[in-house]
Amino acid sequence: MPNFSLSRRSVLYAGFAVPLLGACSTMALPRPTGKTVSASAPFDMPSITVPDFGSAKRFLITDFGARQDDQAATSAAIAKAIDAAHTAGQGVVVVPEGTWPTGKVHLKSHVNLHLSKGATLLFSEKPEDYLPPVQTSWEGIECLNYSPLVYAFDCENVAITGEGKLKAKLDVWKLWYARPKPHMDALVALYNMAYKNVPVSERQMVVGENHLRPHFVQLNRCKNVLLEDFSLEDSPFWCIHPLLCRDVVIRRVKVRAHGHNNDGVDPEMSQNVLIEDCVFDQGDDAISVKSGRDMDAWRLNTPTKNVVMRNCKVKNGHQLMAVGSELSGGIENVFVDNCHFVGSGERGDGWAVAINNLLYVKTNERRGGYVKNIHMSNVSATKIAGSVVAVETDVLYQWRTLMPTYVRKLTPIEGLHVSGIKVGEAKNLCFIKGEAELPVRNVSLKNVKVDKVTGTPVRTDNVVGLSV
Repeated sequence: MPNFSLSRRSVLYAGFAVPLLGACSTMALPRPTGKTVSASAPFDMPSITVPDFGSAKRFLITDFGARQDDQAATSAAIAKAIDAAHTAGQGVVVVPEGTWPTGKVHLKSHVNLHLSKGATLLFSEKPEDYLPPVQTSWEGIECLNYSPLVYAFDCENVAITGEGKLKAKLDVWKLWYARPKPHMDALVALYNMAYKNVPVSERQMVVGENHLRPHFVQLNRCKNVLLEDFSLEDSPFWCIHPLLCRDVVIRRVKVRAHGHNNDGVDPEMSQNVLIEDCVFDQGDDAISVKSGRDMDAWRLNTPTKNVVMRNCKVKNGHQLMAVGSELSGGIENVFVDNCHFVGSGERGDGWAVAINNLLYVKTNERRGGYVKNIHMSNVSATKIAGSVVAVETDVLYQWRTLMPTYVRKLTPIEGLHVSGIKVGEAKNLCFIKGEAELPVRNVSLKNVKVDKVTGTPVRTDNVVGLSV
């Protein structure tokens, strides 16, 4: 059995936290009914259950004292409304039209945070507004850090809906993008704590100038999650992060964030995830499927599996679909269908980033884990700097010089299949750098059309079973 370090309110069942009595639990009161969502895929994709708040009572934040000119009053009002909805057994917390300044928002079970059309929750730029620290993670390693701006832990039946907006003020966070030496030292210290299996409760990272930026929206150990219709603008770190979750639907969400590490959605150690009809316009990967980093992921031992991304548009981003590099828990059964990069592929307006690859699998000798059964079909792009399919097995970024390899575990990669791809211009069709000790296996490209190839069409090292 892996050695888990979780909240005392949780136990782990099949790799997921199951709520017991605690902040996200209530007595025997009415619960939201469930809706079942199906997604076809070239693997056995289970149906996904999400909450239906159609008959739930509404709790207007202004009834609890919210004021557009008072952040403290609005923060307190949102917390009180969430408590009231949770205590009632289920409820919709309504943010009306207007701009509402707030600090952290902590969701609870059976609660839907509804952003009315024309409503903006404007999140404080002050780090102290995201204290006390909560159990979260940083790039695949668990720790205590600043609360995500919107956070749920050990919850079920949670939702964020409505045509309004979540917006982060970046005055301080953008200064932390630089990641100077004290920040890098903090990452090394955190990695060493994970290596030594220090309990998560003792990995306190809100210290000195560590400056580990919080996620915007993190659902941590939750089940039956619905994120629907809202816009998210700017972010300190990753934009939407389902961590150790089960049954998640992200639908018609619009992300625009061009800060550092602003991935659109990062499903991590999560299962049964549907991302559909979304628009991504960010400075990093549109979707980056992850499953934890090295020792921490081996401890949690929970793969990410059954992820479908369909009918999405990407305006800017490093990759349309990235897999890794934090993948030590394993990743399997991912399907991208009918998604399109609609940007110019140029850095024309001062903040746009050129897309690199459509499907990019990245790992290194420290990760272990595995990648298998990844599919992409009916995808198009204008111009990409890299490849339709790219695999690199020596991606270490700053970690190459920060610290040595403590444990060497290669990543088996097999079953990458793309078809029905149309690209205006790309450097390569296929770029794969596998390990001689453990070649990449079973890669196929069918019906792939690139109008202009600027480099070598197919570049591979250590691949077995390549079909182009």
